[in-house]
Amino acid sequence: MRSHSLGVTALEDKIVQRATVEVLNAVYETDFLGFSYGFRPGRSQHQALDALYTGLLTRKVNWVLDLDIKGFFDGISHEWLVKFVEHRIADRRVVRLIQKWLNAGVLEDGKRIRVEEGTPQGGSASPLLANVYLHYVFDLWVQAWRRKRAHGDVVVVRFADDVVVGFQSKADADQFRAELTERMRKFNLELHPEKTRLLEFGPYALENRKRRGEGKPETFNFLGFTHICVKKRSNGRFTVLRQTIRKRLQAKLNEVKDELRRRMHTPIPEQGKWLQAVVRGHIRYYGVPMNTPALWIFRFQVGWLWHRALSRRSQNGHVLWDRMRRLIKRWLPRPSVCHPYPLRRMGVIT
Repeated sequence: MRSHSLGVTALEDKIVQRATVEVLNAVYETDFLGFSYGFRPGRSQHQALDALYTGLLTRKVNWVLDLDIKGFFDGISHEWLVKFVEHRIADRRVVRLIQKWLNAGVLEDGKRIRVEEGTPQGGSASPLLANVYLHYVFDLWVQAWRRKRAHGDVVVVRFADDVVVGFQSKADADQFRAELTERMRKFNLELHPEKTRLLEFGPYALENRKRRGEGKPETFNFLGFTHICVKKRSNGRFTVLRQTIRKRLQAKLNEVKDELRRRMHTPIPEQGKWLQAVVRGHIRYYGVPMNTPALWIFRFQVGWLWHRALSRRSQNGHVLWDRMRRLIKRWLPRPSVCHPYPLRRMGVIT
């Protein structure tokens, strides 16, 4: 956020913003709906992931609409946003403050925040204002649509501007998409034509597609995980496999590689401590049931990159693997599942 462009010192502005956001959070928490998880106190990515998983397994979902709002932060209409705020906040001073932030560009800098590291610090108003906007444009509308228009089950999970909607019938999904497109247009937003996809997904997708000779069901990505239709080995029943998105895994490894180059000559224990934190953080986020193989790949690759970095700096040009194995064992945590099965965590019995 470009705090300095407000004509107040950056720190004072941050303090005012943080205080205002706290007050507004308290007001809006009573309004926001249950299926909205992004940047709200006491809510996390994993609760959103659990809610989606639970919905896919306990409701009749045969189709998934993976929504992508094109250039969301750039698209927000300031005029509408102020109207939405006025609808709930009677204090003119707060409204004026928000207008001032908008003119100074809080939302221009409200770029998509990669969320797997936990909530971004800084108390910036962007995430809250984005939630307020989508609450009125999307959440309330979806809630009414589900009640009045849908013929079958509809499951909704939203994390900031990442939205996944599951449908029982394709007719519902098609109608929803068409009406949502209109709705978005009214508020200066549009669905990305290529990235918004409707895919067959759920317990019958495997059979249906096989029967039609169409190959495996498509997958979709949500909050760092690729969601895949599979059958359990134990009983042949449908479940959703969640794997680390390949691109994310690779991007993280590239970061580690660059950082190792920068820390080339720091003492080994210091490198070890840093890598330990990286691997632990990765496991803590991606350690969901059935994703252990991807965690082992990550740990192995980090060890390999470390070996390469250490070999580069040693005089004889090579660190023996025996020694390397000891270092890896000493510093890099072994993968484990940190998150229970969502159905257990959500207290749902199927």
